[in-house]
Amino acid sequence: MWTSIELSFHSQVTYHHHHQRHQLRKAESKKRKLSSRKLAYSPKRAMVELRHSGSSLGSRASSSPMKRDEDASPLIFNDHVLRDDDDDHPRHSFRDRYSSFWSQIYSFFPFLNDDPRFSQHGSRISLLLLVFIAVAGLISFFSILQRLNSPYLCKKDGIVLHCPRVKENPSLWENPFSATTSWKPCAERRDGGMSDLPPENETSGYIFIHAEGGLNQQRIAICNAVAVAKIMNATLILPVLKQDQIWKDQTKFEDIFDVDHFIDYLKDDVRIVRDIPGWFTDKSELFTSIRRTVKNIPKYAPAQFYIDNVLPRVKEKKIMALKPFVDRLGYDNVPPEINRLRCRVNYHALKFLPEIEEMANLLVSRMRNRTGSSNPYMALHLRFEKGMVGLSFCDFVGTREEKAKMAEYRQKEWPRRYKNGSHLWQLALQKRKEGRCPLEPGEVAVILRAMGYPKETQIYVASGQVYGGQNRMAPLRNMFPNLVTKEELASKEELAGFRKHVTSLAALDFLVCLKSDVFVMTHGGNFAKLIIGARRYMGHRQKSIKPDKGLMSKSFGDPYMGWATFVEDVVVTHQTRTGLPEETFPNYDLWENPLTPCMCKA
Repeated sequence: MWTSIELSFHSQVTYHHHHQRHQLRKAESKKRKLSSRKLAYSPKRAMVELRHSGSSLGSRASSSPMKRDEDASPLIFNDHVLRDDDDDHPRHSFRDRYSSFWSQIYSFFPFLNDDPRFSQHGSRISLLLLVFIAVAGLISFFSILQRLNSPYLCKKDGIVLHCPRVKENPSLWENPFSATTSWKPCAERRDGGMSDLPPENETSGYIFIHAEGGLNQQRIAICNAVAVAKIMNATLILPVLKQDQIWKDQTKFEDIFDVDHFIDYLKDDVRIVRDIPGWFTDKSELFTSIRRTVKNIPKYAPAQFYIDNVLPRVKEKKIMALKPFVDRLGYDNVPPEINRLRCRVNYHALKFLPEIEEMANLLVSRMRNRTGSSNPYMALHLRFEKGMVGLSFCDFVGTREEKAKMAEYRQKEWPRRYKNGSHLWQLALQKRKEGRCPLEPGEVAVILRAMGYPKETQIYVASGQVYGGQNRMAPLRNMFPNLVTKEELASKEELAGFRKHVTSLAALDFLVCLKSDVFVMTHGGNFAKLIIGARRYMGHRQKSIKPDKGLMSKSFGDPYMGWATFVEDVVVTHQTRTGLPEETFPNYDLWENPLTPCMCKA
């Protein structure tokens, strides 16, 4: 930092330097008007000379020094060329400028000059100024020493390491408005209550569902199945986790979740059995027979639909399969106690197996100690797999070859949507404007830096194989080099037992993201919705960032927007997008915002 004295001195010297340059320009202007045509250079001619300097280099080298001096461009100021034609106003020489410079020095520090014309009073002032500068220098020196001896030099395994010194705003790692809300979770089971459930043989019948999709879609289906069983007063057979075409996994319920805890926690709400009852001998019929399947359930069906259309068939057949069952129960068209039961299942009854919980806790511990001392970490759910990019039908940066291959992939996987492809460009533009396109890794990096997160931020990445590979990830890694995945945090031996089931690995990602200091989603999906909803439900003290992709699209597409303006837009826009409980609205998503049915005023 410069002192006021240094600034004053700098301004004085700078002023005179610019004044002399101004005089030179005036003299040169006059010289150009009066000089011969040979020395008359225009800006255009100067640019041509610069462009062709490479081709004329040989001829210039062969010319004499005198010739080069005569042909020199007036853009280059030579002391012996630039003279004023008026003898009464000779141009300042280098010696004059040298003398002028030292005169400025002597004016500030007269004791450096032996000239007796300088007064003793000026010398005393200058000495005081020097003493002041020396004291300031000593203070700075001791401040640097104190920083070097600070706790940022930490020890790990007995070795002294230099830990990155990062000065961060506390609000980067805390939900800044969490103290202004007073909500608490209230969907848990009330111990000591009396169960009014009838015996198993006195219920309306049995229902059986296939929980399809990935881990998080299966989780939602399980919660809905418990709710539907409660609506119809039916017995629920433990759901089957169906093999998915994309995930290609054959995980069973008991391979992921604690079955005993699940049944016991919900014993006062719904009757749940582990398997199809023994009296039903032809179990294959339940999977294949149309007579045993209810297929006409609409998406987001109200509770009354099940009472009017499904319950009579369950009573008649005694056991029925509900298929398909993805998003087959609404939110605002069911009783509040049913929604509260779904939260009870999601946040309390569904627990991962102890070995999954233990491994996740180990990963979290390693994330919090990557710098040798306790540090916060961010979890980033990066949705940029090939399937997601293709399904979005958005346009992304890439080579012609990449775009052609993606077009072929979309035409093969989604022929009805693709058609002839002529309408896709307009569709892609519209979806990007509306914020319905996944954020690219480079876009995520720019947004996080604009929010103020430093380069040293520790980031856990939960993602599948990123489309475009390392080239697509390069911008994000360059701006945030401390990116890690579970494969980098744990050894192959530690993860070997979890590789048997894809959903087990997904469960690890789920728990590490759930327990992070900051969670960032880049696109919609059940994983992100469930994480944000759970963090809201468990106390909303942890920050969960949901980028405004519509606004970011406009900002990224504005060629005249400067960095400072972009930073201001990002910070202001996301001040309230931090995962606080929000008032519900029609057709709201219970999994992302469990406020009204599942949370109460503290």
